[in-house]
Amino acid sequence: MKPMTLSAIAALPATMALVKIALVSGAIVTFAPAIAGAIEKKGSTSYTSQYVFRPVGNIDVPNVGKVTAYEMAGPTVNTKGEPTFDKMQARCFAVSVDSAGNKWIDGACSMTDNDGDVVFSTFDTRDLDRAQPAMDCGTHTITGGTGKYKGITGREAFSCQTKPTPAGQPAGTLVIDIPHNTFGKSGDGFFWALISQ
Repeated sequence: MKPMTLSAIAALPATMALVKIALVSGAIVTFAPAIAGAIEKKGSTSYTSQYVFRPVGNIDVPNVGKVTAYEMAGPTVNTKGEPTFDKMQARCFAVSVDSAGNKWIDGACSMTDNDGDVVFSTFDTRDLDRAQPAMDCGTHTITGGTGKYKGITGREAFSCQTKPTPAGQPAGTLVIDIPHNTFGKSGDGFFWALISQ
């Protein structure tokens, strides 16, 4: 066995400190999944999408039926002052149908946050949540997402508030604020942990 040098003895406390850091880090990595599992994975919030509907095509058969395809885009604002679904960029495609005395709008949307993570949903104005009579315009169904929203699912009853169309917009353009009441869950708990009540 070699005798220890003075420099090796002096380095011993630093080596022990590194060993302690490694052990604590290992414990954090080991127990973090258990701690994360305790985070609430469901919740609710309210937000408004401020959409501009721009027509991209239509079919009009007089006295029979009409369909108009719209591209919708605009920002979101969380109406509770929470970070969830706040300052996201929403983009949708929708089909508005008027046929045989029935009118409805169906479509699908993505909402992208500042990190580039996306929530995807479909919507149907015939699917009304009778428990929320003020949300009388339809329901979004959240079907998934990317990044922090991976595994997210949920339902969002919504209402529609028509706003004046700014001058200079193409013919047929609509401006509609769409308040949502969201109830859902996340696959990893991160998203709903921000808003669980």
